[in-house]
Amino acid sequence: MRLFTAVIPPEHAMAELADAVGALRGRGGPAVDGLRWTQRQGWHFTLAFYGEVPDETVPELSERLERAAGRTAPFRLGLRGGGQFGPGRTLWAGADGEIPVLRRLAERSKAAGRRAGLDTGRHRTYNPHLTLASSRVQRDLDPCVAELEAFTGSEWTVEELALVRSRLPVSGVPGEQPKYTKVGGWPLTGAG
Repeated sequence: MRLFTAVIPPEHAMAELADAVGALRGRGGPAVDGLRWTQRQGWHFTLAFYGEVPDETVPELSERLERAAGRTAPFRLGLRGGGQFGPGRTLWAGADGEIPVLRRLAERSKAAGRRAGLDTGRHRTYNPHLTLASSRVQRDLDPCVAELEAFTGSEWTVEELALVRSRLPVSGVPGEQPKYTKVGGWPLTGAG
């Protein structure tokens, strides 16, 4: 199964962001029209992407993720601002709060995957983001980014590391979104 670890914002944080995104989308214009918007129920901060994981590897990965969560203390996080990747291809919301702790949790999640024998890709600095929309063609997303810069959501306490299964669209229906299902979760109980 196709798996990744994530921090999933609570409902109140997603509602605040949904209001900001709704206002942005409601204004329309060339930057917004034609974007493929992600669904609110799928919003998350990916920590480590594992790709296809053999069923027999999931128990070991789960044990290692439980240890990673056990070494990480709960921490404060909020949704704030935004940006873009791949000039004008992906629009995202950013994070604010205890970002160094979030980065440590991402590194621990990647290490758990490596120790379980999974290829977690090359090392690069973790950039926390929540994907809002994407485009197949390059577009000027600067107006969207500028509007998102003013957004600051309320903080919450991250208390869980989630393991999520991703099912890619198979129907070929335009606009179909991946389906995300939480398959495991471990409380953050460490001292840091």
